[in-house]
Amino acid sequence: MSSPQELADQYLAGAAQVRAAVADLTREQLAARPVANKWSTLEVVCHISDFESILADRMKRIIALASEVPLLMSADETLLAKELGYTRRDVAEELTLIEVTRKQMARIIRGLTPEQLQLTGNHNKRGLQTLEKVIQLAINHIPHHLTFIGEKRKALEA
Repeated sequence: MSSPQELADQYLAGAAQVRAAVADLTREQLAARPVANKWSTLEVVCHISDFESILADRMKRIIALASEVPLLMSADETLLAKELGYTRRDVAEELTLIEVTRKQMARIIRGLTPEQLQLTGNHNKRGLQTLEKVIQLAINHIPHHLTFIGEKRKALEA
């Protein structure tokens, strides 16, 4: 079990990682689809950005509604990408949203007690989840997608 401080530090580090992964890419490179049937780098960044707010909402609901075991709703990433105009969005705005969300949530996480990390929410598809598990999911989300960004960068260089 990690401390709230350790979790907050790991969580906050993700924002810089995603920014660094796309820092030198042009708009054309961001929008390119060098790997067949896969999202562009811009679409991956938009996906990360959209899920930042979803994951932050889940964390906040668990913390604020602890006595109720709040319902945590799933989200359809394919539908979000289709309906929320990922190809028209601005990577700088998306990176800023990721950073601001992570800064805010890191501050909240740092203020938690170790006991609060064991509070639970009820995910409509995955069942009961502790706050710590949701935070860990958020921590792992960006590194998971950085592998896809790396794959696209390599394909663009080929």
